[in-house]
Amino acid sequence: MSIDRPTTERHQVSVEPNTTAAAPAAAPNAAAGAVDHRIEVSDLNIFYGDFRAVADVSMEIEARSITALIGPSGCGKSTFLRSLNRMHEVIDGAYVQGHVMLNGEDLYGPGVDPVAVRRKVGMVFQRPNPFPTMSIYDNVIAGMKLNSKRLRKGETDEVVERSLRGANLWEEVKDRLDKPGSGLSGGQQQRLCIARATAVEPDVLLMDEPCSALDPISTLAIEQLMLELRERFTIVIVTHNMQQAARVSERTGFFNIEGTGKPGRLVEIDDTSKIFSNPSQQATQDYVTGRFG
Repeated sequence: MSIDRPTTERHQVSVEPNTTAAAPAAAPNAAAGAVDHRIEVSDLNIFYGDFRAVADVSMEIEARSITALIGPSGCGKSTFLRSLNRMHEVIDGAYVQGHVMLNGEDLYGPGVDPVAVRRKVGMVFQRPNPFPTMSIYDNVIAGMKLNSKRLRKGETDEVVERSLRGANLWEEVKDRLDKPGSGLSGGQQQRLCIARATAVEPDVLLMDEPCSALDPISTLAIEQLMLELRERFTIVIVTHNMQQAARVSERTGFFNIEGTGKPGRLVEIDDTSKIFSNPSQQATQDYVTGRFG
């Protein structure tokens, strides 16, 4: 990776051990042993001022695969997700201790520009957030403009079509690219936000509960899109929907918290099929079978 260096809803569980939907087959490039776009987190502690929100997280996130993060509300999984592209730093007093390695380079290394990190590690948020005053076309290329890339109209046309096709949205909007993105349905808006995030060709795509505000049909469309995008991107998703984690991810990490005022911790991470059928930790078993959370 080349990084610029400048001077809650309670979840009612219906998944039972050994009866959950099978995890999807390994991502195509994972089988080929791809090592690029792999994330290695070691001894990560995340702070907001004096408060340690997440403690001692170490994990490996495989390249070009989908990793799901599950756990009860307030356990730090979204905070951890935002630490992967340094989004948490927009809050005053927020900082981390530890290391997040992408392509062999520490995203928290001395002199690393957080803006450059976010170009390589894109983010899709819980609620669709297209820029309301921009057209569909301009929404897609907004990130490229922020990155000060000067492209000819023909080049931007190509990026817009490629990104919208990649988000399975092109056929639905190709005749109204000049219309506001905010005029689309909720599911279409979320796919537009995915097109915007992928237009700058990041290495990693983070998704923070991307389907929580969507209807079941739109949710299915986003899940199918994730399965297609994993061929190009390393994807990490936070979800409260454990059936969704079982459907789309190869690996699942379970976060938990001991009590109010305590930091969230990663309890375990393993193949999704194992997490839902035979986890190593009793707390994970209790969570995925609905005993708490």
